[in-house]
Amino acid sequence: MDFSYPLGRIMLGDTQAVRLANERFHAQEVDLVDLCEGETGFSARRTTLGGERSVTGPGTFYRRGKRTLTFGPSEDYGWWIDRTDLPEQLRTHVTIRNVWTSARNIVLRSGNPHNYLRMVEHIIALRLGMGVDGVVISANAGDPPLFDRSSMDMVEAVEQCEIVELDEPAHYVTVKEPVTFGGGRGDFLTFLPPEKGEKKLRLDVAIDFDSIIGKQRIVFDLTPKTFRNGAFARTNASYAQMMTVKTVGFLFADMRNLGYTPDNILIHGRNKFYSEPRMMHGEKALEPVWHRSALDLLAALALIDTGRFVGRVVSYRAGHTLDMRAIGSLYLNRLLTPIT
Repeated sequence: MDFSYPLGRIMLGDTQAVRLANERFHAQEVDLVDLCEGETGFSARRTTLGGERSVTGPGTFYRRGKRTLTFGPSEDYGWWIDRTDLPEQLRTHVTIRNVWTSARNIVLRSGNPHNYLRMVEHIIALRLGMGVDGVVISANAGDPPLFDRSSMDMVEAVEQCEIVELDEPAHYVTVKEPVTFGGGRGDFLTFLPPEKGEKKLRLDVAIDFDSIIGKQRIVFDLTPKTFRNGAFARTNASYAQMMTVKTVGFLFADMRNLGYTPDNILIHGRNKFYSEPRMMHGEKALEPVWHRSALDLLAALALIDTGRFVGRVVSYRAGHTLDMRAIGSLYLNRLLTPIT
């Protein structure tokens, strides 16, 4: 099967660098393909939750504290974050407009500077991954809980709430034309409209690490099944990063209390993994590329607040910074259009 794509109109980055990155991307072997024929399995109606469920775990950035997230229905369209420990603050809309920073993880904030939630990517990816249009996430701190099974605890909580249909068709959005966004390290993102008549999201994602992770590439259509598979993938950190946390990390506020352990993060070195890798495909552990695809990239697409994004997205060596620049540029250049 041929997985080649045209470069879109280049909106960010050096043209020659983007073209060279595109050549490297197309030269990289595809490790896994998971496509669906026909309907994706998501409801064609607008959806919300039928009840509330909570998940609790140690704080991601303050491991000594217990942190709780509660998923519940929303009367308003979209996903909303309610800091229950800040009762006078309005809910924060999950949208690119409220991204505070993406330097290490995506932080959403609105109103008071304290009204934020860190590392939201592992949470808001569920919006597209589970096809839920309206949700209120109640949080008792700006520091989310951390789990050994990545986002699976949250996926199961939403499943237990049950996804209910509303009396309104789902909203879909795509790009008006093929567009490409280049970064500064041989990375790029390309957004393409869907095939005529389709309301499907296809992701072709490649990563290239100078470590045991190496080159990985997967192509899949977003369905409840493929998302559930990807939601199990943990974030990764290098052995050098782990040693920094354990030694001089106490000098830095965002490191000294990190709740990372070899169970909840995939630690990798140049020649071996220091955590037990998951999601083996043959002799290759595809956990890093699944995490990049199903959690990080889908979280960026979930920040498009006007509907479920459909079409094709190609990602090569990209991360949070380029994701946020690309989504912002889609809005700034009025490149999004609804699908009726």
